[in-house]
Amino acid sequence: MNDTSITLDGNAVVYGEQAFGTTCGKTAHGLVRRTSRYRVTCVIDSRHAGGDCGLVLDGRANGIPLVATVDEAVEAAARAGTPATHFVIGLAPDGGRLPPAARADVLRAIRLGLNVDSGLHDFLSEDAEIAEAARDRRVTIRDIRRPPDRRELHFFSGRIEQVASLKVAVLGTDSAIGKRTTALLLVEGLRGLGLTAEMIGTGQTAWLQGVRYGIVLDSLINDFVAGEIEHAVWSAWNDLRPDVIVLEGQGSLLNPAYPGGFELLAAGRPDIIVLQHAPARKEYDGFPGYAMHPLTTQIRALEMIADRPVVAITLNHEALNDEQLAAARADVQRTTGRPVFDVLREGPEGLAKVISAFR
Repeated sequence: MNDTSITLDGNAVVYGEQAFGTTCGKTAHGLVRRTSRYRVTCVIDSRHAGGDCGLVLDGRANGIPLVATVDEAVEAAARAGTPATHFVIGLAPDGGRLPPAARADVLRAIRLGLNVDSGLHDFLSEDAEIAEAARDRRVTIRDIRRPPDRRELHFFSGRIEQVASLKVAVLGTDSAIGKRTTALLLVEGLRGLGLTAEMIGTGQTAWLQGVRYGIVLDSLINDFVAGEIEHAVWSAWNDLRPDVIVLEGQGSLLNPAYPGGFELLAAGRPDIIVLQHAPARKEYDGFPGYAMHPLTTQIRALEMIADRPVVAITLNHEALNDEQLAAARADVQRTTGRPVFDVLREGPEGLAKVISAFR
């Protein structure tokens, strides 16, 4: 997935029905915050119809409307002078399966002439009815999570040792906690300091947002995961020689359902680690009864495995008001001894300055 020439694919209607503003809508969230692959015209979620995506998500209007149906989405895009060309699945449910109720909306979008991009584990191009409808309307279905042909995959070679850029892994204490958003913002912050920086995407949402280098980690055959991580990092360095390469984390090291991070530590060989944390979470997302490991335990585990330091903590402020956030931030800084940032709320400049000192 090393695409050095990302261009605008078209005008996208993003499908977030019953998920926008929840952890199961994180793909839609990423697309309304930033994407260089599409011009996002609106988001479908009947619960918030008539609202503004930015207000619902971040408390700041961004001019992207929320609508109730596929037909309303197409009409809204046309009225805005940006006729819809793509129907992008913005759902990220546990297990990555297409909800049964969403299937009719996919078919409706196709019959209205929209191309479909999906990052789900259910491959829509293999659904006989959906595939036939796409052929009839002469539109394209892209299943972003479809694994590459094995002949195209790379095995770990050790070339990662050639990479002279500062490598930063943005990992997390849970899944759906904001690692990708923090990684993107960090890249922007580093560029704002005059440094060259590139992000390595590791999931389907990063691809939909238009990252130039990356993989869809959870679709790869295990034998090739390390090699594909290495190849993506090495390719970014070989092509661009950036000052800093930022690796997007997946899952979390101790998550019972989405254990992740070890692959990036072992194969990506980061120099330093930024750890994303949601202080209000007491249990792993979507798994009641599975208490989250303490933040200090997660830091110790990462540093022991990587033999590299966690240099900063970044916060997800979900379920916290301003007073609670200030208290949580002070507590995290006191208990970890690391600088603490909320980059979504305050911007990435402070974090970028911390990272730049390690070059």
